Amino acid sequence: MKTVITPQTVQGEGDYKSAERYDKSVRSFVKSGQVPDAAKNAKPATPEEQLELEEAERTGLSHSKGEDPGIKSKASRKP
Repeated sequence: MKTVITPQTVQGEGDYKSAERYDKSVRSFVKSGQVPDAAKNAKPATPEEQLELEEAERTGLSHSKGEDPGIKSKASRKP
């Protein structure tokens, strides 16, 4: 018996319904005009928190194999 894969049965990284909901939510948030305020509120609250975030970034980057050239070229394009 062959299993038919439909959007309702796919889960994990292929969970299309969740991806659609997330995409719709992000687009709605961006259109709402709240991004600048959210970015401002996401800034570190203290110099200590800033140092902690910078250290975490250095740690993460130390495990990186570098940027994917395909991603860089896409990021440089304007929508």
